[in-house]
Amino acid sequence: MPAVASSDKLVELVEKSQLTDLKTLEKALQEIRAEYGGDLPEDPRVLAKELQKRKVITAWHSDKLLQGKYKGFFLGKHKLLGHLGSGGMSSVYLAEHTRMHDLRAIKVLPKSKLGKSSYLARFQQEAKAIAALNHPNVVRAHDIDNQGDTHYIVMEYVDGDDLQTIVRRDGPLPFDKVAEYIAQAARGLQHAHDMGLIHRDVKPANVLINSKGQVKLLDLGLALFTDDVAASLTMDFNDKVLGTADYLAPEQALNSHQIDHRADIYGLGCTMYFLLTGHPPFPDGTIAQRIAKHQKEMPKPIRKIRPEVPGELEGICWKMLQKDPKFRYATAQQVAEVLEDWLRRYRQGMGVGGGSSLDLGTEQEVPGSLVDTVSSHHHDTLSGKSGSSITNLAASDSGVLVKNKSASVSDLSSTINLEAEIARRSASRSAAGGSAAGASAQSIGSTSVIETLAPTRSAKIVWIVALSAMFLLAIALGMAIAWFVGPPVSQSMLAPDGRPSVGGEYEAASCFAVTGAPPRAVRAAI
Repeated sequence: MPAVASSDKLVELVEKSQLTDLKTLEKALQEIRAEYGGDLPEDPRVLAKELQKRKVITAWHSDKLLQGKYKGFFLGKHKLLGHLGSGGMSSVYLAEHTRMHDLRAIKVLPKSKLGKSSYLARFQQEAKAIAALNHPNVVRAHDIDNQGDTHYIVMEYVDGDDLQTIVRRDGPLPFDKVAEYIAQAARGLQHAHDMGLIHRDVKPANVLINSKGQVKLLDLGLALFTDDVAASLTMDFNDKVLGTADYLAPEQALNSHQIDHRADIYGLGCTMYFLLTGHPPFPDGTIAQRIAKHQKEMPKPIRKIRPEVPGELEGICWKMLQKDPKFRYATAQQVAEVLEDWLRRYRQGMGVGGGSSLDLGTEQEVPGSLVDTVSSHHHDTLSGKSGSSITNLAASDSGVLVKNKSASVSDLSSTINLEAEIARRSASRSAAGGSAAGASAQSIGSTSVIETLAPTRSAKIVWIVALSAMFLLAIALGMAIAWFVGPPVSQSMLAPDGRPSVGGEYEAASCFAVTGAPPRAVRAAI
């Protein structure tokens, strides 16, 4: 039985709570009496449901009132309407401004946490972090205040679900939604980075999607102010490692205070991996084991789990997940731009589809299209060894985005210095020479037979010329085969354990991370 034993007692508590004005309450009670034959229902729980139907109180109010509680429904100028959720150090409530009547989300620090000064410091730091930001892809803070020993932050209310909830409910997302959501999140992160903030806890649960499909980043409770190390919310409390194990950048696991904005890019890459596969990069093992894997291993290739994922989209995610920060995208803005470019082409029917190879013969020029490359002389963190040189693909440093006016074969070919490739291809060309020699011997044998059948001298000359052409064609064919077969396994084709990859999954991902294009695209250009 509820603590409130009668309907009259419930009405008394509603009046004391001041959740509604007396005029509105009396009107609702008259309607209920008329519906129940002139009297209120005897069971207070039935009365509570009738008041909910008429929007006098909420279900959360009803639950508390039936327990005999009528105080604490207001914080400042806000009426609490319900409990949205709780985290490790706070609870979030849905609230309504008593004058403006718009909805807000109020994050409350429990009184039980006030005994530890670090909790209050983090809470206040989050308010400072949110207040510094004003971007459509970041949850805004309206106010920070306290009512006695109840400390709270008034924030923008987002009517929607977080990405973790969405994926757990619906499974891996469509490719265009993945690109759209991650691009928007990257825009929000770029704004935070521009304001001197590093989020440090980018994960699906901290990315909200509202009813209009707009992304909202939240939970800056672990944010680091890059322009003031002493202001770090955890530095004074010896919390060396902060973040969530499944989305923690390798360098962040060593020391959360000596990182830069590229740690957020790694966390966003892990989030993208989650959206494409339905689970984080390393779903198994203890917390310590998962953190160690983030430092030493690349996750299972996305297309091994979900083969229909476009190779280019996998490559973008792969670059965000590079162990060494200098091989990731240099900024969150670059992540947004390359995803928006891919999304535009995908929605126009110019996407790569499920494969990792581009047919450059059918590729058309896309105004403002983006080609993302890595400088050839840098370390390839995918294999742990130096990567293969791709000469003159772009004059950029690691991760720097380069705009290419055209994606045509002629433009790509004009940037390749083939002479620089001779040394690397010498072994392959030697093998090609052997194949060509066999083909020429076969051609010479055919000539001697045909010569005996030639009835005239002129016809004989014609046959000799024709066979010579066939001989040259055989040589060219042998060289072409050797060329496309390629050299012995390069470092960019190695799996993280140093063995040649099977099926080319690591080759495809590595090639994209180094050149911005799948393997066949690079070979066609060469």
